[in-house]
Amino acid sequence: MPYPYVLLSAAVSLDGYLDDTGPDRLLLSSPADFDRVDEVRASVDAILIGAGTIRADNPRLLVNDPERRAARVAAGKPEYPLKVTVTATGELDPAARFWHTGGAKVVYTTDEGAERAQVAADVVALGPELDWRLLLEHLHDVRGVRRLMVEGGGTVHTQLLQQGLADELQLVLAPLFVGDPKAPRLFGPGGYQGGRLRLLETRRIEDVVLTRYAPTAPGTGGSPSAADRHWMRLACELAADCPPSRTAFSVGAVVVAADGTELARGHSREAGDPVVHAEEAALAKISPTDPRLPSATVYTSLEPCTHRASRPHPCAELILRAGVRRVVTAWREPDTFVTAADGTGTLREAGVEVLVLGEYEAQAKAPNGHLLG
Repeated sequence: MPYPYVLLSAAVSLDGYLDDTGPDRLLLSSPADFDRVDEVRASVDAILIGAGTIRADNPRLLVNDPERRAARVAAGKPEYPLKVTVTATGELDPAARFWHTGGAKVVYTTDEGAERAQVAADVVALGPELDWRLLLEHLHDVRGVRRLMVEGGGTVHTQLLQQGLADELQLVLAPLFVGDPKAPRLFGPGGYQGGRLRLLETRRIEDVVLTRYAPTAPGTGGSPSAADRHWMRLACELAADCPPSRTAFSVGAVVVAADGTELARGHSREAGDPVVHAEEAALAKISPTDPRLPSATVYTSLEPCTHRASRPHPCAELILRAGVRRVVTAWREPDTFVTAADGTGTLREAGVEVLVLGEYEAQAKAPNGHLLG
């Protein structure tokens, strides 16, 4: 199911702390960076914090600049983004400023927590336990949230990263040390996705430094990760680069190692070959003995073919020969050229995990509109 674009935002000390243990909140950002955060808030549909952050900081969580609020209204949006909090217990202070400023609010909690929550907000029970995927799905489908900014705390950031649900991390590094082991840290222990994150931007803002990162490591199994969506968008962009044809689809493909390293990419009719397929073009650039292939993921905008007249081996067979065990696609092949094609079924029968990201189907179809009628 589609989720919002999830942006994690945090500021930390040089030794990785979100705050100290004093009675007042430690201000880590500079004035110019606070203004940048205000700008980011104005650009999103919702802002989320954990209930612990409400208890510790008592934030208002507003867009402060009146011109930015006016621009939101002029664009047909609410003056303030939706304010969201998450609590397992439902124990929330109804006097907190979070509930009495800004616009609409929603609380996501457990069945038990929903019975306790007594605040001025919509309360949504997710079941016996908190489920981040259900939460994001509800925000997207019911509340219309397409961009979600998450401002803490550390437990929330940790869970979203560990579950592969964060599309971007905006981290501000402040030039000071906390040094108190009892102070809250940004990230907790546990299992994170492997590999290096992709650096999107580095920027000096007065005396702090903003770095923006995006995860690249593919998901595992049948649950999509934020990185899966990144690579699928790239595959669809490659499909748009294909020379048009009246007799074949335009498809893009990317092969990505488990640590997020891009191994190869390809697209239909690449390098002037009128019959080469996207997966075929990408896999041909990788040594068949590359030890990363069995744990790699193939992203392809159209499910791999199972029948073709132009070459002896269809793409589903090439993927199986390469030893790849996970494929992510956006669009099931229609009957335009092959009746009842089922590359997804063929791969699954052979034990390959196939994930279909249907929210990218329209993008995958776009360069093939002339074939679909």
